[in-house]
Amino acid sequence: MDTDNNPTTEVAATTIDSEDTTEAFVKVKSKKTSKRKRETDGVDMEAEDSVACKRPQFPPISGDKLKGGSDEMRKVAVPAHRYTPLKENWLKIFTPIVENLQLQVRFNLKTRNVEIKTCKDTQDIGSLTRAADFVRAFVLGFQVEDALALIRLDELFLETFDVTDVKPLKGDHLSRAIGRIAGKGGKTKFTIENVTKTRIVLADSKVHILGSFQNIKMARTAICNLILGSPPSKVYGNIRVVASRTAERF
Repeated sequence: MDTDNNPTTEVAATTIDSEDTTEAFVKVKSKKTSKRKRETDGVDMEAEDSVACKRPQFPPISGDKLKGGSDEMRKVAVPAHRYTPLKENWLKIFTPIVENLQLQVRFNLKTRNVEIKTCKDTQDIGSLTRAADFVRAFVLGFQVEDALALIRLDELFLETFDVTDVKPLKGDHLSRAIGRIAGKGGKTKFTIENVTKTRIVLADSKVHILGSFQNIKMARTAICNLILGSPPSKVYGNIRVVASRTAERF
């Protein structure tokens, strides 16, 4: 009887051991897989949230609320040497600002500023910036007819830089560089203006350029080459090549 019971007890013992070992060897999830699962769960949650929420719909804002309720004003300082031209051309400056842009404008004698202000009749807020750019262009030395293009066209800009920004020159070297930009009787300046379709004003060592972005870039490159010492003939050739390329593109 003892011999018959022994093998059964051994088998039972082995089966218990095998169960213990199976319980002992439990699979442990790696950190990478758990991290990936969290990320995928987070992406799913974000997608569900984005689908669930809808875009807010706001009613259109009226012009008065868009302006903030109060009238806005811009001031443009006028230097002493531009008082007389401003007085002579005041009617040409006043008319487009008031009639076309529906703005209020005045010249403050105490502060020597041209003050431009919005009113109830102003429809477009951007017209205030256009009027300020128009007056600023005239103050810098451009003709009224050229400065009016800033009001009529959208893609026109003003750029100003100093000759000494390109190359630190002093005395006669500075005056020679300015002379190279102007040319004999203004010939070089006029040629650059006609080829690049811009307007250029030389005021002492300051250079003001009015035109579109691409044309200003061409004119600025030509003027910088003249300041650095390139002869005008070489600059003319480079400008014509660039201008012909841009004309082919369009």
